[in-house]
Amino acid sequence: MAIIDHEAELHRAGANITGWRSQLVFTARRYPLGAVGAVIVLTFVFTAVFANFIAPFDPTSTDAKASLARPGGVFWLGADFMGRDMFSRIVYGARISLAVGLGATLMGGILGVSIGLMSGYLGGAVDLLTQRLMDIMQSLPLLVMALVMAAALGPSLENTIIAIAIPLVPSVARVVRSSTLSLREQPFVEAARAVGMGELRIAVRHVLPNTLAPLIVLGTAQLGSAILVEASLSFLGLGIPEPYPSWGRMLSESAAEYVRTAPWLVIFPGVAISMTVFGTNLLGDALRDILDPRQRS
Repeated sequence: MAIIDHEAELHRAGANITGWRSQLVFTARRYPLGAVGAVIVLTFVFTAVFANFIAPFDPTSTDAKASLARPGGVFWLGADFMGRDMFSRIVYGARISLAVGLGATLMGGILGVSIGLMSGYLGGAVDLLTQRLMDIMQSLPLLVMALVMAAALGPSLENTIIAIAIPLVPSVARVVRSSTLSLREQPFVEAARAVGMGELRIAVRHVLPNTLAPLIVLGTAQLGSAILVEASLSFLGLGIPEPYPSWGRMLSESAAEYVRTAPWLVIFPGVAISMTVFGTNLLGDALRDILDPRQRS
């Protein structure tokens, strides 16, 4: 009897795997651009996680003899003016971009969710004051506010994450607030109050989970924006300092002086930034269509 049950478990597990594969193939065919975006993002994440095994050289080691070496041979993507391998620096730069992008998105998301949930659920004076503060923060563009924050905090990995996370808060707070305003009037909230459940527990356990679908889409879009802003800050010298290999800093070091004599120093970091942001945008658009039936064509 135990053998039969074990075989039945294996059969059900195989059926579940087959079902997931079929669903994945169906989703990829229905949203091909989203599938392309997912492949780009997964490649980016894989490169960042396994950078130690992918990169053939230490990204910070210099070799004067290899200064401005052309792509090919030992240096697949060439070498910079200090003889550092460009391929290794771009691979390790993916790790920096992923750390900053995820860190800023998560920090901004947690703060925004807390503020938006409190503002939408409590309403009244709390909602009024909170939304005026969000209006002030949104009066400045994302990059401008990040520049102000980065200049005030100074260049470092942690400060760059904070400088990018704070400007992301208002958009998250507004999305959560708008969802909370409609959800707090729903019958399941009234039923929870009727059985004596506390307001904080209702907000966290019943209202918050119903706001996650738009947050996933927004978080994907903000991940790409955070990566792009980090590259911009590093390009201006306010982001990730040396010796960390940042894509934006690579452009800053090479764009003015070597763009004509060694164009690969500008092309490859620029392609890495563009492809990563492009992939996150494609994935975000697909997730929007999948999670929101009203957006489906």
